[in-house]
Amino acid sequence: MTLEVIPPPSTEDPMNRDTMAAVAGRSCPLHYRYAPSVFASKAPEHLSALDVLYVVGGLYGNEAALERVVELFVRERGRARMVFNGDFHWFDADPAVFTRIQQSVMRFDALRGNVETELADENADADAGCGCAYPDWVGDQVVERSNRIHKALRRCVTPDQQHELRSLPMWLRADVGPLRLGVVHGDAQSLAGWGFAQEHLRDAAHREAVKRWFDEADVHAFASTHTCLPVFQRLASKQDHARWVFNNGAAGMPNFQGDAAGLITRIARTPFTGPERRFGVFECGVHIDAIAIETDTTAWQTQFQQLWPEGSDAHASYFNRIQHGPAYQLQDAVRQEEN
Repeated sequence: MTLEVIPPPSTEDPMNRDTMAAVAGRSCPLHYRYAPSVFASKAPEHLSALDVLYVVGGLYGNEAALERVVELFVRERGRARMVFNGDFHWFDADPAVFTRIQQSVMRFDALRGNVETELADENADADAGCGCAYPDWVGDQVVERSNRIHKALRRCVTPDQQHELRSLPMWLRADVGPLRLGVVHGDAQSLAGWGFAQEHLRDAAHREAVKRWFDEADVHAFASTHTCLPVFQRLASKQDHARWVFNNGAAGMPNFQGDAAGLITRIARTPFTGPERRFGVFECGVHIDAIAIETDTTAWQTQFQQLWPEGSDAHASYFNRIQHGPAYQLQDAVRQEEN
């Protein structure tokens, strides 16, 4: 996860994490990694031939947002599934709230993000800290605060809950109509990868590397989160269809300046007709839309400040974004790379 800082992309290879110091919150553990070729497989039966798929990334312990997502999902018709693709815990540093979040999420399909992976680790002194693998443009103070937030969250998790989190996969395959999809927390190589960050996707050389991931993965699209700002990036392709990265940003926090809503990705054979649709694209006969998760802003801010009052780490890192949104605009979220 990151904050609203949006610098130009680094000229260095963003995926060369082995050159990064093994500092808690910046390192990328080897067990987070997988090859893009793992996606060149059939979707499991319960995630194949779907009419509707909700991908809910970055809930961050926002209970009101979770309730709203479920309300929207139960209205869907046809063969529908919902996947929480990681970091559904974060601000819920209260045992009762933490338990309610986990119980609700476990009713659906789920991946573990870096937050859940490190919560599941029985070694409280593990080197990964929050496991965010923050890039170098994120300041050290932000990283240190995230590590302390994670330590506070660890006090809420029970051994049984740790076992549940350890059982969750790092990635999934799903098919919506003819659209072959890889569902990840980070990117096509790592649970905490930043390869699908909107910052990196601005860089043409990096997009070429992402295309090579697609060649290995044999999917039409990836649905991701982790980097906390939304982007639907089209990648040019010599095939008869484009390739897409669908990063929903955050379901539990604002994604655009002046817009308090979280976002999820809805992938469906039928269009979404409600006012919650913020933007979307159409590919392979399938509608892919970013759906706003609108809640009582005042109530959520009050609950947040009860758990994280002024002066706390989460308040310092996130409350300005929760109040005003990040320095990011709606028109930046859909990007087309022509063939």
